[in-house]
Amino acid sequence: MDRFQEMQVFLAVAEEQGFAAAARRLNMSPPSVTRAVAALEERIGTLLLNRTTRSVYITEAGQRYAEDCRRILAELEEAEESAAGSHAMPRGQLTLTAPVLFGELFVTPLMVDFLELHPAVLIRALLVDRVVSMVDEGIDVAVRIGNLPDSGLNAVRVGEVRRVICASPAFLDAHGRPTHPEQLQQMQVVASASSPLLSDWQFEDNGSPLSVRLQPRLVVTANQAAINAAALGWGLTRVLSYQVAAKVASGELEIVLQDFEQPPLPVHVVYQGGRKVAAKVRAFVDFCEQRLGQDPALNPHRPG
Repeated sequence: MDRFQEMQVFLAVAEEQGFAAAARRLNMSPPSVTRAVAALEERIGTLLLNRTTRSVYITEAGQRYAEDCRRILAELEEAEESAAGSHAMPRGQLTLTAPVLFGELFVTPLMVDFLELHPAVLIRALLVDRVVSMVDEGIDVAVRIGNLPDSGLNAVRVGEVRRVICASPAFLDAHGRPTHPEQLQQMQVVASASSPLLSDWQFEDNGSPLSVRLQPRLVVTANQAAINAAALGWGLTRVLSYQVAAKVASGELEIVLQDFEQPPLPVHVVYQGGRKVAAKVRAFVDFCEQRLGQDPALNPHRPG
């Protein structure tokens, strides 16, 4: 096994946090993976992974080596694609990340269709509600909701989402439609603990910030559960517009207090770029830009 293969095996074990999982990912036998990492550690002369009976942990030296491996393998792929010229086809593993619900609703259909178009590509998707370090975790493409920091990464804007208040029409018919955010303090509210604004909901009133402190009677750990409770007629909830676009379109939910909404949050597809962006990355970013840019849930004002 050459050094590049050893790097790939080591990275797989480090990212999967296990030899068996890495073996499945690489389509190798677990003993072969174990031997490759042991040979690598023996040649380097330091421990890269700590093994226990139940798990595998990367050492400090292993973390530094993993970063170097990602850089070297990316440069190798860039060199091969550069040599192949403009006819290079998307190939290899594409690692991406997106928020959980956005990934389920929007990114998963994209991945399925993209894989159908590009049979030489493999996708590993990390759907989590946290900002993932693209460099540290070897991410090729990330979908980010919100204003971006000045990170030096490439970004393509594909739409925007709003922070909306919604409830079922039946609930609003029975309890009234609020005309000012402060009226929410006297109404039943369901909130998601995954939201950073659990008890303080932010609005704008004639251009000035407005904060309304609430005491939700129902708190759940996931946005989808809050949405389901609202659709069942239990109360009002605050979510991002894309999360309820389908239920609003079907009439299951109704948005209120639009005049007090904060400015929309941009949605970007972010990717790393060196001297040459890998064909798989460029193709997937272009695919996202085309599909997401035409989605009415993210671009409601786009002309048809």
